Amino acid sequence: MALSLYDASIPVYARGLRNLAAVLDKAEAWAKAEGKDLQSLFDARLAPDMHPLAGQIRLASDAAKGGAARLAGATAPSMPDTEETYAQLKERLAKTIAYVETLQRGDVEGGEGRTIELPLPSGALTFTAPNFLFQFSLPNFFFHVTTAYDVLRNQGAPLGKMDFLAGGGMPG
Repeated sequence: MALSLYDASIPVYARGLRNLAAVLDKAEAWAKAEGKDLQSLFDARLAPDMHPLAGQIRLASDAAKGGAARLAGATAPSMPDTEETYAQLKERLAKTIAYVETLQRGDVEGGEGRTIELPLPSGALTFTAPNFLFQFSLPNFFFHVTTAYDVLRNQGAPLGKMDFLAGGGMPG
């Protein structure tokens, strides 16, 4: 069986978000045990011109739900960027996972010839569905998941490579 557009997207987004949620749980437990202010982690960033942890998590969520929706020819649910607590960020991840998992194989497969137009302030980018997934959506998604992990690691959270790769458990 050949790798399908569905197999390369929907389960990948869901797994990455589950791993990110597990990383957040581990960092939160560490922060509480160490008496570290959770708000300082929430607002931490790697560089002054980068989004803080909360923004990275929101953008990972947006990348997953937006990417999945575009591949399915659907409209992603709106999620205003109003999270102010760890619990709210984890709720957003859970809602994003739930949405992504509503998309079925038949919603995505067969859409390989679909044209996806991504509106940007500098002008729209146009892709075929496979090019959108592999050249934009997945790299963008993993950029934000990785950056969120890196922010927490940089702040001292005891995270390792396997937390990133298998934080939500290894697939069966």
